[in-house]
Amino acid sequence: MTKAPVVTLDGPGGVGKGTVSALLAKHFGWHYLDSGALYRLAALAAKNHGVDFTNEEALAVIAEHLDIRFDQQDSGVKILLEGDDVTSQIRSEEVGANASRVAAYSRVRDALLKRQRAFRTEPGLVADGRDMGTVVFTDAPLKLFLTASSEERARRRWQQLKDGNIAADFEQVLVDIQERDERDSSRAVAPLKPAEDAVIIDTTELSIDDVFNQAVALIKDRVE
Repeated sequence: MTKAPVVTLDGPGGVGKGTVSALLAKHFGWHYLDSGALYRLAALAAKNHGVDFTNEEALAVIAEHLDIRFDQQDSGVKILLEGDDVTSQIRSEEVGANASRVAAYSRVRDALLKRQRAFRTEPGLVADGRDMGTVVFTDAPLKLFLTASSEERARRRWQQLKDGNIAADFEQVLVDIQERDERDSSRAVAPLKPAEDAVIIDTTELSIDDVFNQAVALIKDRVE
């Protein structure tokens, strides 16, 4: 593994780690890994090809041979699966739930592990996910773990859906988040938890700017 600097941001959905990670990567001129997108892409590819979500062997094959591309654009990153733009599609609640199911299989995680580590190149990497600090980049000089109350995370997700003109029931969004938390934290393989040396930031009462500024200060202190 190359020794290019890497900062990991782990945590459940709705804590702001994706937004903060992308801002940090832009600020420092580093690469950005959205590991959750890889699992969502694997889940979407499995559905598109009619693969049963209980078939670990078939899901691992899908993960190993994913035909994906991340196109950096002025407006953000466009994500292509088998040549099709699926940037918006992979953010659906259904794909997110299926990604959590796919991620529970060790063979799927093994298939994606090498791909994730390949993102670690000069001048540096900001890696966003659920096991970046505990499994993928265990030697990262700075590991952040973002958290927030499930109610606040549900409110943020509900607002995001509403802003996108997608009908959503707040109580159902909250239930979905709580169920995914339980599934992710209790799975046998790479459960969602902070690394022992992680810095934990509770974002419940913080703005994106607050979290970003804290992270920048920590990177300058521990990494640069």
